[in-house]
Parts: sequence; structure tokens; C-alpha cells
Amino acid sequence: LEEVYLHRNVDLERIDEFAFYGVIHGPTHLDLSETKVSSLPSIGMETIEKLQIKNTWALKVPPPFRAFLHLQSAELTFPSHCCGLKMLKRWRGHSEAVFCNLTRTALKKLQDSSQKYPVNEVYQHLKESSAPPAHGSRYHNHLYDSPTCATEQAQNEGLFYVELPTEHLSEGFDFALCDELRTDTHRLLCTPLPDALNPCEDVMSQGFLRVLVWVVSLLAISANFLVMFILLTSRQKLSVTRFLMGHLAFADFCMGTYLLFIASVDLYTRSHYYHYAIAWQTGSGCNLAGTLSVFASELSVYTLTLISLQRWHAIFYAMRPDRKMRLRHAAVLMLIGWLLCLILALLPVLGVSSFQKVSICLPMDTETTAARTYVVSLLMVNVVAFMVVCLCYLHIYCMVHNPQHQSSRCDTTMAKRMAVLIFTNFLCLAPICFYGLFAALHQPLMTITDSK
Repeated sequence: LEEVYLHRNVDLERIDEFAFYGVIHGPTHLDLSETKVSSLPSIGMETIEKLQIKNTWALKVPPPFRAFLHLQSAELTFPSHCCGLKMLKRWRGHSEAVFCNLTRTALKKLQDSSQKYPVNEVYQHLKESSAPPAHGSRYHNHLYDSPTCATEQAQNEGLFYVELPTEHLSEGFDFALCDELRTDTHRLLCTPLPDALNPCEDVMSQGFLRVLVWVVSLLAISANFLVMFILLTSRQKLSVTRFLMGHLAFADFCMGTYLLFIASVDLYTRSHYYHYAIAWQTGSGCNLAGTLSVFASELSVYTLTLISLQRWHAIFYAMRPDRKMRLRHAAVLMLIGWLLCLILALLPVLGVSSFQKVSICLPMDTETTAARTYVVSLLMVNVVAFMVVCLCYLHIYCMVHNPQHQSSRCDTTMAKRMAVLIFTNFLCLAPICFYGLFAALHQPLMTITDSK
């Protein structure tokens, strides 16, 4: 059984774990492209040299690459699966691990002593000397009770001799696995390669970022929950400003929840994200996280803009109580804002752009015109909101310092406090808009790793 072609078998959904068990020779080539297979067997895959599973979208979990001992070429469906193959370390038993460690020590000793032992000859010698002797010899029982990795001759030649109390080395042990001193000229080929949006890294790629996201998320959740609790339990009359502050706290609370969600996924998939990448990014969890992120950020921007306009309106019409913004006006405006933000957050789930492109579940898909328009529009809305806020506070500054304009001291003080809050929030959003616009126009100024 040399080659198995099952490509375009659209009804093939499952391969039994023992389907290739007991095959005397082969297969060396397995093609499961364009099928509905969701998993591959781990038994009987030792001889496969070429694996093809292109456009097999149901195979979200990487194949059991540890079972593919002689794999040379892999044509897969998802780039993250190549990450798993790249990070693969062949399984070794306890004796194999010790053997390889001692082998490396011996080779280094030979090199340091300037003895001219070609690496290939050393491994060949080790392979021959570790083979068990014929049955009946006086060394047979000793070798099987406590296997040796080299003979006394090897000791005399400057190598090593060790007795392992564990299982004996297999006669078919591949000594080349230990050879890390030679340059591997037969590199394993894997496609598709990881791209800029999906590099071979964890959700939180750096240690300090992993710690920081936990700190920020927990602070955001606890602090904003405290603000909402105080506003809801306060006996003071609910003013327009306090009403808007409550909505801003809820938006930031949602953003903290998103960060906690991402931090939890990173903790669960740490060092093995490639194994969960497709299941996570194409699943409902990523869509939920992405929706929460967009909704929270846009609701925050909308509320900050509305607070700025409310402060400007209060100072501009300070002497006109009849023009004052009422709570019912603010409630209607916030209802409109909630609906708009919810629609914007749900558009990627409905097919406009996508949350599935990156591990942090943000709408970074710009392949289609609709997706690019969505991303650019989202970022431009934030830019326009920032400009409106700047104009409002610039006009407020002019009015406060204009002796001919009458404004209450209370409104001026409140405006200054709100200015600090609003500009610190926009200080966080401004870099996202700046770099995001360049990335949406296919002129990225930083990588995904940097953007995290």
C-alpha cells in the first residue's frame, strides 16, 4: 500500500483509528483533500512521507504529527497547523532521551579533544554497538535486564558506556534523531505558511503582556463595577452627567470583560495555541469576544462624545434654563447609541468583515470591499468623534476665558473634570485609529505581535 488517494470524497467524514493498522508496507502518500474528515488516526501513520489535506475545513484540530515519523511534506488547510508541525519534537522514551543526551556529551568531548571521528561513523558505531547480541550469549540476559548504549570498546575510544534500568532501546531506533550537530538538509516542507495575521505564537505573545492583560482587565471590571454600583445605590438625584457616566462605566466594564475573556483563552492554550487556533477563531467564543469588543469600544466613544456635547451645551446655554438638556433627552440619545453600536458590533458576525482572522478576535479582515469599507468606516467614526470632542472643549475653553460670556462656576469645574476623563480615554483610542487605518489600506506600520 504505497499511495492512498481519497481526495474529493465529500462523504468521507471519519477514518477509523485502526484503518491502517497492520499494513505491512506503506502508505507513503495520503491525500484527504476536500473531504469532511474531522480527525486523522494516530496508528499506522509511521511510513507516510507526504500528507495532503488541503481544503479540508472540518479538520480544525491539527493532525497527530507525532505519529508521522517520516513525514517530509505536508499540504494542509490552515496555517496554524503548520505551526504545530514546526514546533513538533519527536517523542522519545526515557531511555532514548538519556541516550541522546549522553551522545551529545560524547560528541562534544570528541570535538574538544580534537579526535577525528566523523559524525556519521560515530552514529553508525553506536547503532551497531547498541544492538542486542544473539540469544544465548553471556551478555544477552544482562542487556535485556539493563540495556547498554555502548560497549567497552567504545569506552576505550573516548565515547561512553551507560546502563539504563529502564526499557531497552528498540533495534529500529533512529540515531539521526540525536544528531543536532549536523545541518539538516532535508527540511520538512509545510504549506500554507503562517502569515502576518496568524504568526506562530500564543494569544498573548509576550510574558509582560500576559501579566498586563490580567491586571488591566481585573482593574477595569472591578473599578467600573464599583462606579455602576455607587450610581445605582446613590440617593442623590440622577442627573444627566451621572446618567451618561453610568453608561460609560458599563462600556468600559464590557471592555474589561473582553480582556478577561482573551486572557483566559491565552492561559488555557498557552504554548499550544496552534492546537486550538482554528476551533477558537472559527467558534462562537471568538465571535462573542469580538462582538463584545466592538460594542464596548464604540459605546465608549459614543458616550464620551455625548458627554462632551452635553458639557458644551450646558456652558453655551448657561443663561438659558429652558434650553438645558433633560434626562429624557439623554435617554433617547443613549438608546440610539446602543442600537448603532450593537449593529456595528454584529455586522462581522453577519458576514461583513470577520472576527476570525486573528487570535484576539478583532475585525481585521479587509479582503473584500465590504470588509475594508466596514473597517475604515469604523475607524473614521472614532476619528470624527475625537475631532468633535476637541472642538467642543476648544470652544468651552474660549467661552470660559471670555469675560463677555456668562457661565456658572459649577459647569466650568465639571467641564474640566470631564476633559481629563475624556482625553485619557481618547489617548488610548488614537493610536488604534492611526495604525488601524494604515493597516486597512494595506500599508501596515506594525505587526500583529506589536499591535497586541
